[in-house]
Parts: sequence; structure tokens; C-alpha cells
Amino acid sequence: MTQPRDMKRAWRNVTVLVAAQALLGAQMPVHFIFGGLAGQSLAPNACLATLPLSMIILGSATSARPLARFMQRHGRRSGFQLSVFAGAIGAAISALALWYGNFWLLMLGGLMTGIYMSAQGFYRFAVTDTAPPDFEARAISWVMAGGLAAAIIGPAIASFTGNIGAIPFLGAYVAIIVINLLGFVLFRFLDIPKPPPPQQGEDPGRPISRILREPVIIVAMICAMVSYALMNLVMTSAPLAVVGCGFEPRNAASIVSAHVLAMYAPSFVTGHLINRFGATRIVALGLLLLACAGGVALTGVELTNFFATLILLGIGWNFGFIGATAMLTRAHSPAERGRVQGMNDLIVFTGVFLASLSSGGLMNCLGGSPQAGWNAVNLAMLPFLALAGLALLWLFRHDRAMARQ
Repeated sequence: MTQPRDMKRAWRNVTVLVAAQALLGAQMPVHFIFGGLAGQSLAPNACLATLPLSMIILGSATSARPLARFMQRHGRRSGFQLSVFAGAIGAAISALALWYGNFWLLMLGGLMTGIYMSAQGFYRFAVTDTAPPDFEARAISWVMAGGLAAAIIGPAIASFTGNIGAIPFLGAYVAIIVINLLGFVLFRFLDIPKPPPPQQGEDPGRPISRILREPVIIVAMICAMVSYALMNLVMTSAPLAVVGCGFEPRNAASIVSAHVLAMYAPSFVTGHLINRFGATRIVALGLLLLACAGGVALTGVELTNFFATLILLGIGWNFGFIGATAMLTRAHSPAERGRVQGMNDLIVFTGVFLASLSSGGLMNCLGGSPQAGWNAVNLAMLPFLALAGLALLWLFRHDRAMARQ
């Protein structure tokens, strides 16, 4: 039976992590609004415009497992405070890159920023550390819902600071430094105990080789990776496509804002939907919405098309990614937490890195016009949607076979 004291601690951590998602998460829309445009202004070749954004994803992928091990040993609070320090350093390096006009320094700043982005991905796992089992899906949803505020704060920061001073976008990166320093204070209120050291004779959990043979874990990782990678593939190219098709940067900021709102607004109900219909069905709905986003994008390049595409993309990501997270958290023991979560985010962000790396090339170097590049980006979604769909279908059939036995 859940004790009131347990729920009090759970709600405290939900509150802190929602605030972190809202305040600290606001820096990510700023990076994605200006990262490609800043890269395009500094890159020696237009095909490399989104490479600084890809470096953010690479930093996330390479730091996921070390960060998970660090938090398993030193606790969530220390890991999250380390990450905001890295985020501040990354923003400072990016600001210097703009000051000196150095594209390669901008890439280094993105790599450091990736450490913060990796830690933000662990907010959804951290909130389950002290949540009772029947509260886990809702706790994950609440934390993800904090992104609604980020969707408002981030583009507002971008609009207010992007053109301050003689160097475009420099003020935005200075604002990100301040946000990360505030985050260091915020995490002092987090109340998640450090994991106790393993005792002699205690079950250490399964080795990663056995864990990765568990069907539900494999499918959850595939679906999380596909949902996040395809969202990033399209979102990274969207500002370039909007500006390339004759619209203003402020239109790109508005579209990204609508997209981020769509990513997090459904979170108020996603947990309830998962509890009612099951995580696998919600993941399947998310994949369907991602396919619809690609279909809308291919019908034209008016502002309404861009808005509809990015809104459908956001909702599809929400259902696919939160559903896959819920599948994963229910399929491993506490002793396996660091191994499973670190491996999951390594796989997820490796896929996101490859998608981000491909995005600029597809957008700027495939086809003779911005519209042709935008179409290429959206057509590239198809094989990955097929992979995730087939994985889900295999899991459905596997579960039915096990039920019959």
C-alpha cells in the first residue's frame, strides 16, 4: 500500500523535474531554432549547415551511458547538476564561435550541449525512482508536460535575444548560459536517494546481453529511437525549409513553437491513455501520426502545411516516445536501471544523431530547390516507420503466443 510520505516525496520530485523540463528544457528550442541558421551562416559548405545540431545529438549519444553510470553511483542530483554545468559551457563556446565566426568552435559547443540534452532525457526515468508503480506512467507524463512551458519560454527567448547586438543569435546563447546556472540551484531541491551500493549476495540483475534478448525491451528501444530520430530529422530541417521557401525567420520560430507545444501538450492525458489502452497501442498510434506528418508535408510548402506537419510530428513523438518509455520502465528491475536506461538512450540518441546528420544533406544537397530537399527529408521517414511498425507487430504476435502457452 502506498504511504502518504511516499506520495509526498514523489510529488516533490515531479514538481522539481517539471520545473526543470520547463526552464532548462527551454534552451533546446533555442538551439534548434538558431543552430541550423547559425551553422548555415558559418559553414564552409551549405551541406554542413545542420552539423552543429548533429554534434548536440552526438554528445547526447556518447554521454548517455557514462552519465547513467555516474547517476547510479553518485545519485540523480549530482548527475543533473553536472549536466547543467556542461550546458553552460557548451553555450559559452557557441557564443565564442559566433563572436569569432568559427564554424568548428560552434560544433564543439554543440558537443558539450549534448551532455545536457542527454541528462534531460533522464528526467522521465528519474521521476519513476520514487513513484509508486501505479503512479509511474502519470509521473512520466507530468514531467514531459513541463515541456509545454519550454515551448513558450524557448521561442520567446529566441525572439527576444536573437537579434540583440551586432552579431545575430549571440544574445540567445548568453541567455542559455544563465538558464543553466539557474538549473544548478533548482536541482538542490531534488529528493531522490542515492542508489545503495550492491550488497554481497544481492541479485545484481541480468547482464546486458540477456536484457537485450527480452522482446519488450528490444521493441521499446526500437520504437523510442524511431520516434525521436524521425522527429529530429524533420524538425532540424524545418527552419531551413521555411526560410528557403520564402518565409521569415519569425515564421520558423512560430512553427517550432507550435511543434514543441504539440510535443508536450498531450502529456496531460498520455499516461491515462497508456494505463487504459496499453503502451504498445499508444506507440502504434504515435507511429501512425508520424506517418501522417510526412504525408501532409509532401502535399505542399504553404505555412499551413508546415504548421500541420510539425504539429502532427510533435503529437506522434509524444505518443511514440512516452509509450516506449513506459514499456521500458516496466520491463527491468531496479538493479538493472542504470544498464537499461543508459543502453536505451545510447541507442536512441545514436539514431537521432544519424537522422540529424542526414537532415542537412537531404535538405540542402538533394534536389534543386528547398521544396525538393524538404520532400526528400519527409520521404526518408518511410523505411524507419516500417521498421518500428514491424517490430510492434512482432511483439503483438509474440505476446499472443505466450498468452496461449
